[in-house]
Amino acid sequence: MDQNSLNGDLRQATGSQGRVAHWRNVVGFWLLGLCNNFAYVVMLSAAHDILKQQETNSTLPTPPPVISLSQSSNSSGRYDCNPTSTAAVLLADILPTLLIKLTAPFFIHAVPYGFRVLVCIATATASFLVASFSTSVWMSILGVIFASVSSGLGELSFLSLTVYFNRCVLSGWGSGTGGAGVGGALLYSGLTQAGLTPRITLLIMLLVPVAMAISYYFLLVFPPSFPQWSSRGRVPVGCVGGTTPEHRPLMEEEGHEDGLDTRGSPAVKTTGALSCTEKLVILKGLMRFIVPLAVVYFAEYFINQGLLELLFFPESALSHAEQYRWYQTLYQIGVLVSRSSLFCLKIRCVGVLSALQCVNALLLTLAVYYSVLTSVWIVFAIVLYEGLLGGAAYVNTYYFISTESADREREFSMAAASVGDSLGIALSGAAALPTHTYFCSL
Repeated sequence: MDQNSLNGDLRQATGSQGRVAHWRNVVGFWLLGLCNNFAYVVMLSAAHDILKQQETNSTLPTPPPVISLSQSSNSSGRYDCNPTSTAAVLLADILPTLLIKLTAPFFIHAVPYGFRVLVCIATATASFLVASFSTSVWMSILGVIFASVSSGLGELSFLSLTVYFNRCVLSGWGSGTGGAGVGGALLYSGLTQAGLTPRITLLIMLLVPVAMAISYYFLLVFPPSFPQWSSRGRVPVGCVGGTTPEHRPLMEEEGHEDGLDTRGSPAVKTTGALSCTEKLVILKGLMRFIVPLAVVYFAEYFINQGLLELLFFPESALSHAEQYRWYQTLYQIGVLVSRSSLFCLKIRCVGVLSALQCVNALLLTLAVYYSVLTSVWIVFAIVLYEGLLGGAAYVNTYYFISTESADREREFSMAAASVGDSLGIALSGAAALPTHTYFCSL
């Protein structure tokens, strides 16, 4: 065999290995997105079921609970209402995540990725175990909190992790998180409808943390220099010091020998760990991504947790619980489709998606107050459209942060921006509680 043939075979083998590694990473991040959000999705329903079971255990026997947040109602008013808004469970599931995302980006770089994922696996496992064996309200809430910690830490860590791989893994991650909504709801619903108790169903869900461990430690193909069990660099001491330019876009610029950038401003450092001052400046620049994302999620979760349970159509063949269940399922299907759309479609202006989602929230608020909608199918269509907007806003936000951030700031930017969706969800839960109380008092 001549030298040219040998070199050709070598290039072909290397290219083949590269393609295998590429798809292993895309599939790996898809599974990580699925596993990371799975406990969060399941807990919104499973914790409610367990709480309901505990309530009925102390009174008279009742039929087995089903996967619905609209089981008990008060028909004395204008609306068929739950005594407590579904936003109460949402807040327990999102506030720990929000706290982590607000604080962790400033110190989490000192914790190696390998240890972070171990914490995510441990807390997800604890969430299923605690919720399944719960004997009191506080234990059920503790299970929800464990799920929230796992999801919050996992999301900011895995989004940061994408900077070490080809940008295509963002598409896999986004699609996987969308799949968690549909998969979690359908799997939990299917198992409980098949006759399994919520406790047994949650114990079966322990396979999810195992899948996360396999996906991260065995499926991903890491770069040779990846800091798996060591911190990425020295932790900056205090929030003082560092060079902060007078005007700094998300993209950094190379410095010149005279210490000035191309605009004559102090040059931005291009090596070394980010100081706290630099992180705060970068965070300010990220607001153009964080604010639209927060608005999208505020509007859609205000709809989901504050309005949908009030949109009941008695003339439909579906019961109130079945209507609510289909609202949530169609929403998750819309999210799955749009979070998978990054493979073929990219939307630069997320602000347009925010405005459209706010229009949805306003229209459905008016629909609840004036009872102008005549068919459940109209709401089905709106909810599916709502999910499409929310999922598209999520994946496009992180895609353009990844493309517009300089190498040195990209890892922090991906983690810090993750606070947007959680902030919007938490604010929507706080707004949905008084809204629910107001409408149910009519």
